[in-house]
Amino acid sequence: METTSATKPAIEQIAERITDAVMEHRLPPGIKLVEEKLASAFGVSRTKIRQALTLLAQEGLVTLHPNRGAFVTRPTASEARDLFATRRLVEPEIVRCVISRASELDIARLREHLQQEDAARAEGDRRRIIRLSGRFHMLLAELAGNSFIQKLMAELCPLTCLIIALYDAPQTPACPEDEHSRIVDAIAAQDEATAIHLMLHHLKHIECELKLDAMPSRDIHWESLYG
Repeated sequence: METTSATKPAIEQIAERITDAVMEHRLPPGIKLVEEKLASAFGVSRTKIRQALTLLAQEGLVTLHPNRGAFVTRPTASEARDLFATRRLVEPEIVRCVISRASELDIARLREHLQQEDAARAEGDRRRIIRLSGRFHMLLAELAGNSFIQKLMAELCPLTCLIIALYDAPQTPACPEDEHSRIVDAIAAQDEATAIHLMLHHLKHIECELKLDAMPSRDIHWESLYG
């Protein structure tokens, strides 16, 4: 196939939309991703779907089983604890980097994102709340200016949403309501110690809300993936 430049965006877009569906809890952990259904829904070939699923498998969001197909990854309780331990190592450094280099425009972007979160809460739009909660941490990683950390967070945040989908109550938001705004206030004030403390408290709060001994199952309606 010679149209690499044409096919690459389509494959990445498919992968991004599947990732969004995971972050919004429309695709639950453990669900089989049926190539035929995905190909029909996206209007593309099964080859492109397979390439998108392979890309997601490289990021840990999808697990490929020989002769069985692709499944949304189902993290164990131990993996969930390891993920939060990793985030507690990484995100204080993100906060330090953002404080050291953030411009007024960067702070404005964070404030604008908080407004989007507030609007989603006011509308009771749980899917949007969940997606925006994950995107907040990814935005901080972007503003930190470290491409390796940014890539890591792009993998950790969707996996975190998977873990929340598995171990949290359906009505519980991904992040407590005021904790993001307090972190942004501390960053804007250049108060590194407080910002890091708030971030660590925030991550611990989310982990402590999880029921890591429970394994709830969720149904999936395929049309909801594309709505």
